[in-house]
Amino acid sequence: MVLSEAEDERRLNERRRSLDLPFDARPASGASLADDLDRALFVETIVPSLVPPDVLAVNGRTIEQRLSALRMTTVDGVPTNAGLLTTGVDPLSFLPGAYVQFLRVDGTEITDPIIDEKRLDGPLPDLLRRVDEMLVLNLRSSVDITSASRERRVPDYPIAALQQVARNAVMHRSYENTNAPIRITWYADRVEISNPGGPYGAVTTDNFGQGHTDYRNPTLAEMMRGLGYVQRFGAGIPITHKALADNGNPPPEFQVTPTHVGVTVRSRA
Repeated sequence: MVLSEAEDERRLNERRRSLDLPFDARPASGASLADDLDRALFVETIVPSLVPPDVLAVNGRTIEQRLSALRMTTVDGVPTNAGLLTTGVDPLSFLPGAYVQFLRVDGTEITDPIIDEKRLDGPLPDLLRRVDEMLVLNLRSSVDITSASRERRVPDYPIAALQQVARNAVMHRSYENTNAPIRITWYADRVEISNPGGPYGAVTTDNFGQGHTDYRNPTLAEMMRGLGYVQRFGAGIPITHKALADNGNPPPEFQVTPTHVGVTVRSRA
């Protein structure tokens, strides 16, 4: 096929503009709509989560048009990185670090025996569901018979705090220049969650955790909001602090560098 000079120029300009987009909105090199996006997942899960039913009922958009409107593909139908992460048939074939490495350690040091090890991956809805299931599965509860008239079971960690930290890691991690996964390491006395990619944009190593918010992956963040995993943008750290305090845990400890963000959540005393 011979392209006209005008068409060549248009495509060149689109490639240049794509480099100015956030990473998750850029076209994924080598990916195709026919082979690499799960249309059923998009139609049955993503669209109903993000588009109100009354809007769906009256608009006559094709699947291809909806994919483009939600930035799962470019206007030319090329899957974006967000499209692969959200509805990809095999996201790891294009983004090798797009998974969560879970490790349960029988002790307080990484050299202690391993109880469990899992690699949690898949398109975004499956990944987030599997992470939630793994967190819940590893919680332990003690019986409190002194602080109230009736006994109550108190978890060693509030699930809301762990969920917020893990979801923030998925939302804010960097997929550029690294194939490192998100790591959740569950020790006998603490849970450590680390994600590749330091603070982004308006958030710096100096002001991290002070209420500033920015989004390295804005399309991915919007997908997570639509799927119900993010209720209010910018509320993750405050929710984590409150959930830990309410449960009797120490405050979260943040380790922030230009290349990674780590969070340590310590068990109740």
